[in-house]
This record gives sequence, C-alpha cells and structure tokens, in this order.
Amino acid sequence: MSNWRFNPIALVRAFLRPIDPILMLLLAVLLGYAWVLMQSASPERLENQSAHFAIALGAMWVMAWLTPARLLRFALPLYAVGVVLLIGVDLFGEVSKGARRWLDIGITRIQPSEIMKISMPLMLAWYFHQREGQTRFVDFLVAGALLVMPVGLILIQPDLGTSLLVAASGLYVIYFAGLSWKLIIPLIVVLVIGLGSVVAFGDTLCQPEVDWQVLREYQKQRVCTLLDPTRDPLGKGFHIIQSTIAIGSGGVSGKGWLEGTQTHLAFLPERHTDFIFAVLAEEFGLAGAVVLLATYLLLILRGFTIAAFAPTHASRLLAGAITMIFFTYAFVNMGMVSGILPVVGVPLPFISYGGTALVTLCLGIGILMSIQRSRLVARSA
Repeated sequence: MSNWRFNPIALVRAFLRPIDPILMLLLAVLLGYAWVLMQSASPERLENQSAHFAIALGAMWVMAWLTPARLLRFALPLYAVGVVLLIGVDLFGEVSKGARRWLDIGITRIQPSEIMKISMPLMLAWYFHQREGQTRFVDFLVAGALLVMPVGLILIQPDLGTSLLVAASGLYVIYFAGLSWKLIIPLIVVLVIGLGSVVAFGDTLCQPEVDWQVLREYQKQRVCTLLDPTRDPLGKGFHIIQSTIAIGSGGVSGKGWLEGTQTHLAFLPERHTDFIFAVLAEEFGLAGAVVLLATYLLLILRGFTIAAFAPTHASRLLAGAITMIFFTYAFVNMGMVSGILPVVGVPLPFISYGGTALVTLCLGIGILMSIQRSRLVARSA
C-alpha cells in the first residue's frame, strides 16, 4: 500500500514556490486597474481581456519555474526563429491598416515582432555572458549588429512603436554590459540637437513639400501633430486634443467611475487600448494617476533590486533590461497620451486591452521571478 496522501497545503506551496510575492502584489494592483478601466472604456471586451489575464498569468508561472540557465539555452534559437519569422512577414505577411505585421501560420496569425521584445534582451544577455570579464569594443559592435537586424525588419513593416521598444530592450542590455559614456554622450548630443532643430524650425519642416528622408510621411505627420495639434484638429490632431481634454477635465479627484464624458460620449478614440490612461485621468483624476505611477515605480524598484542581487552576470543584464522595458512602456504611453511625445502605438503596460502585449509583459515578470528564485536557491544552498 502506498503511504501517499493528498495534501492541499503542500500542493499550494509547490504551486506558489516560484512566485515572488512583491511582484505578484504589484501585478495584482495593475490588473485590478485594468479590469476597472476596461469596465468603463469597453465593457464588451471585458470577457476577452479576462481570458487574456488567465493566459498571461499562466505564461508568467511557467516562465518563473524555468531557471535562468535554462532560459539562456533558448536565447539563440528563439532569436533566430524571431528573425526568420520577421523575414517571413516582409515576404508573405498580411497587410492590415496599411502595415504588414502579421504572419498566417495555418492555425493562427502571429505578430513575430512581439517575440523580439523578449528574445532580444535574452539573446544579448547570453552573448555578453559568454564574454564576461573580457568584453572588448568589437563585442559591442557585434551586439549592435544583432540589434539592428530585427529592428530594421520591424521598421520595414512599418511599426515604429514596436521597433522602438525592441531597440530599447537591446540598448539597455548593451548599456548595462558596460558601454562607455564616451560613446553614449555624442549620441545624446546629436539627439538633442536634432530635437531642438525640429522644435525651432517646425513650421518650415512641417510644410507639405518638405521631405524628411529618414521618416515616412505618416511618421513626419505624427511629429508635426505633436508640435501643433491644432494644425488639423478634426483629423491628425484629434487624438491628442481629445486626450488632453479628458486628462485636464479629471482634475484632482476625477469625475467618478463610469462618469467620464469624453469616454462615454465617444470623443476619446482608442480609449480601451493606447489612450486608456486618459480614461483613468478623467474618471479618477490626479489621485488615481498618482497611485498608478507609484505602482509602476515600486515595480521598477523591485526589478532593479532583483537585478542588483542576481547571482550571475547574464541574470543581472536580463533583469535590468526587462525592468527598463516596463519603464519605457509606461513613459512612452503616458507621454504620447498627455501630448509630450508623438503617438507611436505603445500600450499602457498591463492596463491596455490586448493579449499579445500583456503576455509579453507577464513573461518579463516571470523572468524576474525566475532570477529571484535562483538567487534564493543559491543562498539557501
């Protein structure tokens, strides 16, 4: 006879073993925000988004169980598959809303650029881990080439928002790997001069006959709309104008849940995806926005804490890059919704409607949990 007995407490403990309680608590707050805001912005999509929550949390749990060493074994093949799929998109992808971003693989459609948000930092972390203690300048050049290839393929689609996120995820790893400030400062100077020139000469540069060469026409229009949304208030400037009206009308305490006029009178476009932060600001005001910002800040601090005490060089690079990805998502989204950055189609992390971005971000949370669990196991051993 077997002595095995069903022990529900032991089963729950085993299930929760890879879960970091602090990260889980912060994620629960963000998903709670998402549920409340979706109920107001687009209640008919709430059931689908609840299914997305379940899938994303399951993916996070699986990722948390994998050790960082095992994750790194998938770095090269995952990166290679991602690049091949991106090439497939450019050759055979489906066109939707003027962009070729989706690939039909028979059983479903996938957006390969989303794979690169995780595989890119994973690949570069693995690459620099192989050269730990002997990193040379040529290694940074190789890392740059590994980054430019998928970013260029995504830009061709075109998908500026995703290309910026993938580029940022790789640049964070390169920076944390020890890129010299002597190389970073000149790039910052060039960027500041370029942005200053656009602001100073915007009226001239935004004339229809001026070709910006490096940007497509729709990208030029997004920058010009940022400089002056009233140039086309019922067209290209409509999003930003209505969003800033919603944010400003919320005041300190907001109009109340389900009481937002810009939201419920359908003045606010894309209110369930890219512009959901405007729904929050209108209905919950500055107070609700500050709570959300504080939650993001705590999430970033927790991520950096995990990175600082990570047991290996690759784990530190990966945890630091993923944490900065969360910051980039939040900063770019809230910046574009409030009118200080161009509209580039970046969702508010963990809040906006959509399954792909949510799963990608929860995979990032799972990687942080994996790294934290490996540190605790190493310490106890």
